[in-house]
Amino acid sequence: MKKKEGSKIYLLDTSAVLALWNAEDGADTVEDILKKSSNASVFVSFMTFMECRYCIWKKKGKAVADEFYRDLSLLPIKRVDVDDVLINIASEMKATNNLSVADSWIIASAIKTNSTLVHKDPEFEQIADRVDMLKLPYK
Repeated sequence: MKKKEGSKIYLLDTSAVLALWNAEDGADTVEDILKKSSNASVFVSFMTFMECRYCIWKKKGKAVADEFYRDLSLLPIKRVDVDDVLINIASEMKATNNLSVADSWIIASAIKTNSTLVHKDPEFEQIADRVDMLKLPYK
């Protein structure tokens, strides 16, 4: 079920969070969403916390990854953690689509929270009928 246009519930994909962190194209959109968080709910999957942390750790080292994690935790976001509902939705997404395990968790988080998925990942095109999307400029 899709939401009506103008929804104020967002889920930031790993690519959106990293766009903000790295000041890439689309960072301004993510920043605007976070600034409106008093009037909107902004979610981030537990998987995004892990993906961002390990990507930054590999490229910049553990100290920078630790700093990122602290900064992410201070943003006006709500983390979507694992429960039985999320496991069931993620399993369906992985079984019925050509998605990575990480993307299956992230899509499941967007579906569970009835959020608009904010992303820079063309892999999500295949599930466009399952969740509303706000596409940031692809790399």
